[in-house]
Amino acid sequence: MNAQVSTAFILAAADETRLFDLDWQLLHDASLMIVAIFVLMLIMGHFLFNPARKFLQDRSDRIKNDLDTAAKDKAEAIALKTEYEEKIRGIDKQADEIMADARKRALASEADILAKAREEASRIIARANQEAELEKQKVADQVKTEMISIASMMAGKVVSANIDTTVQGALVDETLREIGESTWLS
Repeated sequence: MNAQVSTAFILAAADETRLFDLDWQLLHDASLMIVAIFVLMLIMGHFLFNPARKFLQDRSDRIKNDLDTAAKDKAEAIALKTEYEEKIRGIDKQADEIMADARKRALASEADILAKAREEASRIIARANQEAELEKQKVADQVKTEMISIASMMAGKVVSANIDTTVQGALVDETLREIGESTWLS
């Protein structure tokens, strides 16, 4: 057992020297590890870092485009707003003009209607006057006829009392002249 302990001690002492010695095996392992890490970094850069960078760049570009589009849309919205406000002001002016035009047309229509009504009233009055004249003429003719018949009856009574037909005609004419046209026309 003593031999075993001494062998273990020798081996331990040999291992201690190796920890601090730079031998070819350690250098070879270290350079392999450096190459492996470099290759791993290249592979990761190609398959992991580049897509991540591309994703971040695309996202940054998309955000920039969205901001630019939003700014452009905002400017267009402001321009449209001012344009619509101008149109609204123009519409108010047009409404005022339309109302003024409608008032003018209404006044012209009113004047036209009044003129037509006056014309119609004057026609009605003229027709009524004409009908009144015709009625007056009819009444005058009827009065004349009545007067003639009354005069004839009177003359008939006088004739029956001793007057001949020549005297009767003279009496009728004289009666008519005495009564005159002004009597039955009024």
